[in-house]
Amino acid sequence: MDDSRTTTLPTIAFLGGGSMAGAVLNGLLSPVVVVEGGIRVTTRSAESAAKYAEARGVTAYAAETHADANRTAVAGAKLVVLAVKPFLVPQVLAEVADALEPGAVVVSLAAGVTVATMEAAVPASVAVIRTMPNTPAQVGRGVTGVSAGSRATADDVALVRALFQTVGAVIEVPESQLDALSTISGSGPAYVFLLIEEFTRTAIAKGFTPEQSKLLVEQTFLGASELLAATGEDPAELRRRVTSPKGTTEKAIEVLQDASLSALFDRATDAALARARELAAGA
Repeated sequence: MDDSRTTTLPTIAFLGGGSMAGAVLNGLLSPVVVVEGGIRVTTRSAESAAKYAEARGVTAYAAETHADANRTAVAGAKLVVLAVKPFLVPQVLAEVADALEPGAVVVSLAAGVTVATMEAAVPASVAVIRTMPNTPAQVGRGVTGVSAGSRATADDVALVRALFQTVGAVIEVPESQLDALSTISGSGPAYVFLLIEEFTRTAIAKGFTPEQSKLLVEQTFLGASELLAATGEDPAELRRRVTSPKGTTEKAIEVLQDASLSALFDRATDAALARARELAAGA
């Protein structure tokens, strides 16, 4: 987010207080973000609610002590963020549908639950926008896919874009591409962590201590990513600059390329996409 100006958002209700809701909420607590009317959060336990309630401008309701927690939270809220498990979405929407404000925007974080399903569960005056954030949102480095429903206006989409820009970058895609996006940015951090795991194991096998290996590998990934971002160069060009002809890096790259990494990533993301479609079908 651009820290040189203030972002002003209307009242927001988070239904569900999981890790992703917490990441977005943390972005909203930035000094350059103003949420007019405040932020409401609902959780299952009073203990979780108490943690959220400690934050400035946040009101938290626990379902175990407040039977109408969700309905209370959405009353008067312009943005209603569904941060519950996908299988709970129909139940939660049925619970709050008649308490939603006309003109409200339901923002779903739930994978596999379609816009059509959600639009059918809320009044015609309520818009629905599906989103797919990823876990680096927890440190303000996320990327969120946004797909507008049939009732969402340009202003609705702009509000949701502003919401998620508090925790990183935003890309707008048609809903038909959202599952594919999830296999890249949604699952992508896990692919990177797996590479770091394996590279660290290799460093240990080369005789470095676990502590040395952690430093070598993690700083190499971090440094390479920051170099890529800072230069704006194509990654292939940066790789070429590191790979001296007939040198050691060239030999390592040859081995990696012989493993058909491109085809491997195609197969991995295809498998993730197939599973996303199974989940959407209730499998």
